[in-house]
Amino acid sequence: MNILESIRRCFHENRMLYSSHARKEMNAEELGKVKEAEVFDSIDNAEILEDYPADKPYQSVLVLGFTTNKKPLHIVCAYDSKDDLAIVITVYRPNPNKWINFRTRRR
Repeated sequence: MNILESIRRCFHENRMLYSSHARKEMNAEELGKVKEAEVFDSIDNAEILEDYPADKPYQSVLVLGFTTNKKPLHIVCAYDSKDDLAIVITVYRPNPNKWINFRTRRR
């Protein structure tokens, strides 16, 4: 099972933890507060944009997913295989001035 599949499964089993940083970013998002339900919906259809295998203490990934209202979300998640837990590190709405199709960083 790959990391994204493990993260999705954890979300469906309610085995996820939001970091305090993620909570702050979700509440302070300039385009409107991000709700947990939006994160859940986005994880369900997410694709990995960047993989950070050397992150400590757990490998993490940047994913792009879309809410049910078709709003893009970037979510950085880690997976703790020992405790079988998805950890949401940060969440934000990608700025179209910084991203091409919300997938590639502009230079």
